[in-house]
Amino acid sequence: MNLRVRSFLTRLRSFNSKSKFKSYPDNFAKILAEKLGKLEKLLGYKIKDPIFYVKAITHRSFAEFSDYNLRSNERLEFLGDSVLGLIIGEYVFRDFPEKDEGFLTKTRSQLVNRIALAHAAEGIRLMDYMLVSHAFPSMSEKGAHSIVSNALEALVGAIYLDKGLDTARKFVSKVIIKPGIKEGILFVDHNFKSQLLEFTQSHKLGNPLYKILKEEGPNHNKIFTVELFIDNISYGNGEGKNKKTAEQNAAQDALVKIGVMKLENQV
Repeated sequence: MNLRVRSFLTRLRSFNSKSKFKSYPDNFAKILAEKLGKLEKLLGYKIKDPIFYVKAITHRSFAEFSDYNLRSNERLEFLGDSVLGLIIGEYVFRDFPEKDEGFLTKTRSQLVNRIALAHAAEGIRLMDYMLVSHAFPSMSEKGAHSIVSNALEALVGAIYLDKGLDTARKFVSKVIIKPGIKEGILFVDHNFKSQLLEFTQSHKLGNPLYKILKEEGPNHNKIFTVELFIDNISYGNGEGKNKKTAEQNAAQDALVKIGVMKLENQV
């Protein structure tokens, strides 16, 4: 085992004396250290506490079904979501001084929704850094988008814990804000529920009603199916890993059927 691998492993072990890191085979330790080394190049600084980043790149499927006793990135995702919301909120508040709260809320949402985050994560090839079980059942395109968008939030959380808010702000600006502005994400509205509600109100129709048709799968990997009704008439269906996503997809389906928009990739 070379000096760099040994250094990473020693620093990782120090965080948890009960960890199984000390019994890891050399090949996995090398893979882990190589991923962290590549992350350092991506981030442009020396990682101080590697455990944060190991958690950030560890998907639940790998944590649950591997023998390496790693924790998933879900807690870091929670923290990163809050940090990201603060950074994006600061940005829109500062850069759009004449805009009202509704505009600021909508603009922030456009930069941090699943589609925007997945796009940003793909831009830095974040999946290449991930620890994901190959047996994970949701490795479809949608599943991969969900994994990398969640991992990007977890990575923001890791950066915040390791280097502080200023470094996290620089990363978010470089990876999410600037590319989003350049590629016009700020001008694309992916809130299909909001668009549909505006349409129904402007045409004096009843408000959209979303009904859950079924929930399938285990608790950690549920799929929700929602049907959308307007004036008791079915206008669309949608699926998602949570109710919110399923409703958004049902609203998009309705907008396409009504003729308000053309079919896009669903959230």
